[in-house]
Amino acid sequence: MAIELRKVSFRVGAETHIYETSLSLEPGEFNILLGTTLSGKTTLMRLMAGLERPTSGEVWTGGENVTGVAVQKRSVAMVYQAFINYPSFSVYDNIASPLKVAGLPRDEIDREVRRFADLLKLTPMLGRLPSELSGGQQQRTALARALVKGADLVLLDEPLANLDYKLREELRDELPKLFADTGATVVYATSEPLEALMLGGYTATLKQGRVVQFGKTSEIYRKPDTLEGAEVFSDPPVNTAAIEKRGDKAHLTDAVSWDLPDAVRGLPDGTYKIALRPHHLLPDGGDGVGVDGEVQIAEISGSESIVRVNVAGNNWVSEAHGIHSYEYGAKARFYFDPSRCLYFDADEKLIAA
Repeated sequence: MAIELRKVSFRVGAETHIYETSLSLEPGEFNILLGTTLSGKTTLMRLMAGLERPTSGEVWTGGENVTGVAVQKRSVAMVYQAFINYPSFSVYDNIASPLKVAGLPRDEIDREVRRFADLLKLTPMLGRLPSELSGGQQQRTALARALVKGADLVLLDEPLANLDYKLREELRDELPKLFADTGATVVYATSEPLEALMLGGYTATLKQGRVVQFGKTSEIYRKPDTLEGAEVFSDPPVNTAAIEKRGDKAHLTDAVSWDLPDAVRGLPDGTYKIALRPHHLLPDGGDGVGVDGEVQIAEISGSESIVRVNVAGNNWVSEAHGIHSYEYGAKARFYFDPSRCLYFDADEKLIAA
């Protein structure tokens, strides 16, 4: 069942939480809302579910205007970041609860509960109470209850955020497969760009209550319409800088320049902007463009080294595999492949990627 937001906005008093938004999500698709905390992800989900009524605009599902229709009268399932299960119910009864409310026969309820318990590796826990489960088992119980309901719209609000790394990786890989054959429209909120890329499907990037861009996840990542979109889809933050175009060359400084791509060469000389993702700025770059930076902060995270440096007056971040040593305040040299740069005009609209 398609869901469509038509010029929807949401305000609380004088404060705007969602600016006018139009968004159409198709049935059977996995859709991601990507943005930082307070970007509007949860509010958009609540508007889709009917938990909040828009200040203006309309919500349509299946070709019907459902603005103002209570969530109880919609075919919606929602899973939150926090584990929400009935504490006095066994895992079996938690999963079965929406089917019992729907009045399904006992044998059909049993068949469906056991099917989804098997999918989510919960069969040995069916007789346990939520208090006897690990956090991951509790969240899988909540996911099984959402799946078994067979809802047309499934809303997943950062459902993996409180799980350990290994379980997050497992469920992140399984989720699109679990919903692939249900025909449901799935909306998944996350603040992690890497998670959005791993889940695939379609992504809406959000910033401060506005949808910046919507489209196929891989395309949104590779070709953001605006610099703002590139910033939303990068963690650590994308590196940005002003460059001077002179003929066929881009100049970061008088000493650092490179050949421009064809899409930029024909434009008038002047000031443009570039964006470069941190994992494309490396301490060893072969034939890449070299830049010197002053080390501000260095972090070793497992098998990765993240260093913040001042490059030509810009605060940049390098994210490289392996362990690299840096000293605070020291000069360090980094390299990048200019073909990895995103180029933006004075209005911060994408020119070339």
